[in-house]
Amino acid sequence: MCGIFGYVGNRTAQPLLLDGLRTLEYRGYDSAGIFVPGYGVVKSVGPIVNLAEKITEPIDGTSGIAHTRWATHGAPTEENAHPHRDMSGSVWVVHNGIIENFREIKEGLTVQGVTCDTQTDTEVLAKLIGTLYAGDLYAAVREALRRVRGTYGLAVIAEDDPHQIVVARMGSPIVLGLGSDGNFISSDSSALLAHTKDVVYLDDGEMAVVSSDGYEVHTVAGQKRQKTPEKVEWNVEAIQKDGYDHFMLKEIHEAPQVIKNTIRGRLLIEKGRAKLGGVEGVLDTLNTLHRLQIVGCGSAYYAGQVGRYMLEEYAGLPVEVELASEYRYKRNIPDKHSAVLAISQSGETADTRASLLKAKEQGLLTLGIVNVVGATIARETDAGVYNHAGPEVAVASTKAFISQLTVLVLLTLLLARERGMSQEEGVEIAQALYALPDVLSSVLEQADMIKQIAEKYAAYKDAIFIGRKFHTPIAYEGALKLKEVAYIHAEAYAGGELKHGPIAMLEENFPVIALCPHDDVYEKMVSNIEEVRARKAPLLSFTTSGDSALASLSTDVIEIPKVHPIVQPIVTTVPLHLFAYYVGAARGLDVDRPRNLAKSVTVE
Repeated sequence: MCGIFGYVGNRTAQPLLLDGLRTLEYRGYDSAGIFVPGYGVVKSVGPIVNLAEKITEPIDGTSGIAHTRWATHGAPTEENAHPHRDMSGSVWVVHNGIIENFREIKEGLTVQGVTCDTQTDTEVLAKLIGTLYAGDLYAAVREALRRVRGTYGLAVIAEDDPHQIVVARMGSPIVLGLGSDGNFISSDSSALLAHTKDVVYLDDGEMAVVSSDGYEVHTVAGQKRQKTPEKVEWNVEAIQKDGYDHFMLKEIHEAPQVIKNTIRGRLLIEKGRAKLGGVEGVLDTLNTLHRLQIVGCGSAYYAGQVGRYMLEEYAGLPVEVELASEYRYKRNIPDKHSAVLAISQSGETADTRASLLKAKEQGLLTLGIVNVVGATIARETDAGVYNHAGPEVAVASTKAFISQLTVLVLLTLLLARERGMSQEEGVEIAQALYALPDVLSSVLEQADMIKQIAEKYAAYKDAIFIGRKFHTPIAYEGALKLKEVAYIHAEAYAGGELKHGPIAMLEENFPVIALCPHDDVYEKMVSNIEEVRARKAPLLSFTTSGDSALASLSTDVIEIPKVHPIVQPIVTTVPLHLFAYYVGAARGLDVDRPRNLAKSVTVE
């Protein structure tokens, strides 16, 4: 979850380190710090701006490491902030992950007379490396990691050898950026875009020694590795706000372009087919599947739930959707005719990746839907699809979720046609998907109206979201967003479950948000709305344009265009995201950086 950045080269390091941290702040903002050899360490609690304010004079030095923290072990205090040092003050460490056996290591260090001053597991690692350091930093880090259990993305620098940084990876991402006047290390390639698009992704169990003029990669076991640099397809403009108040608002408004990028080159409209190059090599296997298991966390899990309805209804493929944080621990009975599909925006989500590895151990076909090119899940699956949604900076996922739903429509169309869907029906879906960017543009034109409605609901402390069929998972997504960015207690239920308990909560200060477009469960949803109305709860309905009957039953209405049922959830999601955004903004909150959260959950 934490963000790591480092530089070694010919330029002054301090401003580069701060800029890198600003880009990585979505990974954690409990505290931050930098270390520059020859100067020392600066730490602060809170966002990066607090750290920048503490640096009141130029810091010389052409190398350094930096960290922005999402707290795990130890409270978010300046003392617990990274970088951490060894006993001598020579070796400095920044770390993303969890050292599971840090207590055992700490006990051994205590016997040697080594003391620890913080509550963190990272300090124990720094002290361990220090006891092993005798002038060869790579050797000390390597030996220390042979004694460690857990996950880490790691960067280490020595005061007496500032011309190299040693990095290592096990479960938490590390990317090397290759520049013309020095080299960089980062937790995420997005932080490198201002400097270079040439990157090297480390794999688990790999270490690298990075200097101003190159890098060498070895395994922790000592085997040398040849790594081929890759090009990052994103550009630095993609991670700017472009005049929007928040990244979240910008990313919601990018939905039409996201759809275009996601479907580009993948739709054969006249044939009513989809072309997904990333799964062509396993298409024969996919056509014989008896079952598909989808795993994900958070919004990715809800995207998988929508995908279940799509794949079962149109492709006739039985689908199970599991929380990755549960799938990885439960007994999963292998079936040679099943496959596991992992959905992750970052491609680094710890539980999702662990579930994927479990499936591979059982010999199952593994697939992925990932937004970040080169991410671990993308490299470890047998086949998969990239979202091409572009970088997502706000912690709450919006455009990546939209892209995930779009990929699932494409996958459904691909498999449905292979499994007997008529060309005519395939053309209808392809045409609906192709027209979607223009439809979403018209939805976004209602932003001011949605803002006015959202401001009315900003004073409530609770809310229930309801939907049916395709829109049940979207109701859960709406509730999640309201919790994340507005800190309002929100729950979600299938509409038919309202009377099985939750209706007891309804009264005049407990609003209900009902997702009720004109589909094959519309009348059932109207019945649920009547139940809400009878309890005098405020009611916000999302319904198809021109539905005057539902408008008369509702306190407020947000209208959405009627489209093909398979893409209707995508159309409903955009105003739902806007609603959550504007509620959070009306409450005066930093919607881009919700408290206690981080963008990429790389710890378990």
